[in-house]
Amino acid sequence: MRRTETPEGRSVRLLRVGEQVRHVLSELLQRGDVHDETLQSHLVSITEVRMSPDLRHATIFVKPLLGEDEEKVLKALRQNTAFLQREVAHRVRTKYAARLKFVADESFDESSHIERILRSDKVAQDLDGN
Repeated sequence: MRRTETPEGRSVRLLRVGEQVRHVLSELLQRGDVHDETLQSHLVSITEVRMSPDLRHATIFVKPLLGEDEEKVLKALRQNTAFLQREVAHRVRTKYAARLKFVADESFDESSHIERILRSDKVAQDLDGN
């Protein structure tokens, strides 16, 4: 008998599989399993993994430590995608091997930009309330 899934159950599954993929990728990068000079010389944080509803695609959000050489790191990850996909498929058991897509995580930049705006004199004057 097949279990019926609610939308909430699917979203929990997407989050769980995404977290498994994030963990595997983080481990591979931390241990230096990817034989790439750029990736071995930079600390890379996998900040989030978003899985497609069918689990066939994974968007991986990455941020190099201190934001250094972001384009160089993204290029290196993209060049090693085939290896990383094989490793993820081997370690995360799903029906299909997910295709990985690496993108820069801009959320840190956005939050620091918002913080700068909130600290500006104009905004501080409006928030003062006096």
